[in-house]
Amino acid sequence: MIGKLTGRFGGEQSDGSIILDVRGVGYQLRVPQGSLRELAAAAGDVTLFVHTAVREDAIDLYGFAGEEELSFFKLLMSVSGIGPKSALAILNTADVATLKRGIARGDAATLTKVFGIGKKSAERIVVELREKVTLTVGYTGTASGSSDAEVMEALVSLGYSAQESREALKRAGDGGNLPAQALTRERLAAALKYLGTPQKI
Repeated sequence: MIGKLTGRFGGEQSDGSIILDVRGVGYQLRVPQGSLRELAAAAGDVTLFVHTAVREDAIDLYGFAGEEELSFFKLLMSVSGIGPKSALAILNTADVATLKRGIARGDAATLTKVFGIGKKSAERIVVELREKVTLTVGYTGTASGSSDAEVMEALVSLGYSAQESREALKRAGDGGNLPAQALTRERLAAALKYLGTPQKI
């Protein structure tokens, strides 16, 4: 069982996996898109926390830049019907904090629209993980948690990809202590400005 690997980024493969060169040995891992960008930009050694998935015909390695990402990946796989490939696909659509807030809100419809998850899978995730996630994020129904999902949904509906929307949301800031509706408008305007398309909201 491999728990952690430290080495140099050896490039991306045609199937979307990456090679991590550990003292001359190339390990093939599947990583979230966010981790891939960090690896590609790294100049020296990098460390990935690893999950080993054993199948009848293969052993697959999944690598993560942080322990929180790995922990949430495993939590997703505890949901019936969600395997490692599905869990990785979910992590590719939003950062861990945004996903947790969406689950804590219990809004399966929003999860489906924003994160590209099928309706049944989204409902299972909410039902099976809501209590666990709520304990870890301390969700209390705050405006900022709602704002994240609403801004993401608006950006995706305007034609931006999940990756572009996610990056813009990070750049939008927390918006201060504005009321919920004003907070969403403020953050959406900031996200659109970052994307280079300022509009009247």
